[in-house]
Amino acid sequence: MYQPVLISSGLVGWQFLQRTYDQQLATFSQSAQVKRDTDHFLEKIGSITTAEELVSDRQVLTVALGAFGLTDDINNTFFIQKMLDEGTTASDSLANRFSDNRYREFSAAFGLGPNEVRGSLFSGFAEDIVGKFEANSFEIAAGNQDESMRIALYAERTLSDVVQSEGSDASKWFSIMGQPPLRSLFETALGLPEAFGQVDIDQQLSVFQERAERILGVSDPAEFADDETLDRLITTYFARAQLEQAGGSASSASIALTLLSS
Repeated sequence: MYQPVLISSGLVGWQFLQRTYDQQLATFSQSAQVKRDTDHFLEKIGSITTAEELVSDRQVLTVALGAFGLTDDINNTFFIQKMLDEGTTASDSLANRFSDNRYREFSAAFGLGPNEVRGSLFSGFAEDIVGKFEANSFEIAAGNQDESMRIALYAERTLSDVVQSEGSDASKWFSIMGQPPLRSLFETALGLPEAFGQVDIDQQLSVFQERAERILGVSDPAEFADDETLDRLITTYFARAQLEQAGGSASSASIALTLLSS
């Protein structure tokens, strides 16, 4: 399979990847394994009408999950079938109980739950899923060489949709915090340690908001839909990531304690 070309880490590597992204993604998408999976999905998805049928076809499931960055769940077929069977119309459905809204988006997209319309009945559905699968798969391949590239690519592709969705500023921040790649990007850009995720969720929200305004000059998360603001966020992320790689004297726990007591 084609491996993304990364000339270096950090901002230099990121800028090169941005310049060559379209060409590299097109080449990656024509790789034998990717092409076999996507061709099979395009051929079969229209005839799949139940969650059981979807999870029973591993190639279809590979593309379906991969489109939403959920590839790690490929062997959890009982869990995935239940999520699709329950759908998203009920507030207590399995997909709606996850803080990671990728599960809700996945279940809603395929529309196999009660009182839902199958996604495959809509024009362009299959092609949209394939496009997302190819992009996510490319990001994973890039991340196998440099995880920061995967996180930045994911944010560049998805953050705009997250922050332009309906809901309050707080709900948008919670959506960011609920998606591991986006959370990781923001935690690094805002100088927050992993241990920070262990504190009360409302305290986390307050610190995210305060530090985003102070460090990035952003109070409304919808501003991250702006290309310049998003670029500033990603640039800050890479700068902070490089500083972290250089090492620091304070432990994650002590930094978290300082943040909460300040």
